[in-house]
Amino acid sequence: MNIDRQQIQQLVRDVASTTLLPYINNVSRDYKKDGSIVTAADSAVQSSLTKQLAELHPDIALLGEEMSTEQQQQLFDSGKPIWCLDPVDGTSNFASGLPFYSISLALIEQGEVTFAMVLDPSRNESFTAIRGQGAWLNDEPLRLTSPNLSLDNTIAFVDFKRLPPALASKIVADRPFASQRNLGSIALELCWLAAGRGHIYLHGSQQIWDYAAGDLILEEAGGFASTLYGAPSFRYTLQPRSSCAAIDEHLFQVWQSYLLDAVNG
Repeated sequence: MNIDRQQIQQLVRDVASTTLLPYINNVSRDYKKDGSIVTAADSAVQSSLTKQLAELHPDIALLGEEMSTEQQQQLFDSGKPIWCLDPVDGTSNFASGLPFYSISLALIEQGEVTFAMVLDPSRNESFTAIRGQGAWLNDEPLRLTSPNLSLDNTIAFVDFKRLPPALASKIVADRPFASQRNLGSIALELCWLAAGRGHIYLHGSQQIWDYAAGDLILEEAGGFASTLYGAPSFRYTLQPRSSCAAIDEHLFQVWQSYLLDAVNG
């Protein structure tokens, strides 16, 4: 599919400006059946992008987080290209006024992410990637360079809440890294890893709309990722997936080896 990266980037920026940002400090929250937060901003962004992307690419349907599971599954089963959207990744942050949230958009074709964009409206930072062509931050090429760190000197993005309890307890006891952060937006954390703002990453249960875009951006920037158990990081499924990642291959291998030993030990 021929996608104009800058055109989509500007479209998402415009939607953030006109549809998302007006809700800042003026948003009420509701709760889904799984206990997660949803706001009017989530629905408004999804509705706006569904309409505007359809005008540009009428042959590509949009799968959004705020759809029903039945609707999502129908789109998956169609076998056609789809946009995969998280209209507000980090809704809890957004609803609380914490400036760490994003709009995450990926194009999936034949079970593979081919285009990705993650917009951080608070910092006016746009992360994009095209499979096989690279990644960009605000139109500047994004390419990781290895700082040659040992594991115990790294900054780790770790979400403890969704890890197996025994693994979470062991990581806390061992503290195999220098310091740990959990910032609350999966897509944006993966992009910050791609920008070298952290060094390793771990999450126990990501939905496809959380990680599809960030996963490609990290890969095209030169990072490495897999599931906790070593399977490919992306899979065309609605089932949640774990993720461990790092900014270079050596660090990834050391981090993954530590985690597998911790899980199996």
